[in-house]
Amino acid sequence: MARKPPTNPRKNASQARSRATVDALVEATARILVREGFEKTSTNRIAEIAGVSVGSLYQYFPSKEALVAAVIDRHNDEIMGIVRAALSEVADMPIDKAVRRLVTVAIEAHRIDPKLHRVLAEQIPRTGQLADVEAFNREVHTLVRAYLESRRKEMRKIDIDIATFICVSAIEAIAHNTVLNQAEMLSDKMVRTLVDETTRMVVGYLR
Repeated sequence: MARKPPTNPRKNASQARSRATVDALVEATARILVREGFEKTSTNRIAEIAGVSVGSLYQYFPSKEALVAAVIDRHNDEIMGIVRAALSEVADMPIDKAVRRLVTVAIEAHRIDPKLHRVLAEQIPRTGQLADVEAFNREVHTLVRAYLESRRKEMRKIDIDIATFICVSAIEAIAHNTVLNQAEMLSDKMVRTLVDETTRMVVGYLR
């Protein structure tokens, strides 16, 4: 059985110059993944595109898998920042407005660099990032559950845990599949229709 490549960084970048080097390496990795795919990505190529030596790369990352893991972390952090802000924003909104906002944000967040999103979705198991993704999912479920709990009077009688699971799963699946199926080709009108129909479906389920 082949040994799994290390995916944890060797050290954290604490100084501005070090952070700039790490950022350049992570950005270069993302660009190569999108253009050439995982198999053609190499530490030599990443270092070349980032404008640093391979030795400098290995000071921070032990393998290309570790760099891909760093790209996944950065991408997930960006999406989760948007999702957290949206869930805070809708806290006092009625269900119909809140769901519309959450659906809109979910689709917009998944459309951030859709080509990269598709590549990273394939690489998450390879880089051992499933645990982090699951942690993000748990956080989203917790936040959505808290919102639904606060809006019980607007909902039909339904188990909150089941409602949370169905709502989050439905919105996530539609947003994710939007990206997987040529998000770059979607017009603004098509996105608005997706938001309208998904909102109608989720609100109809809750009420």
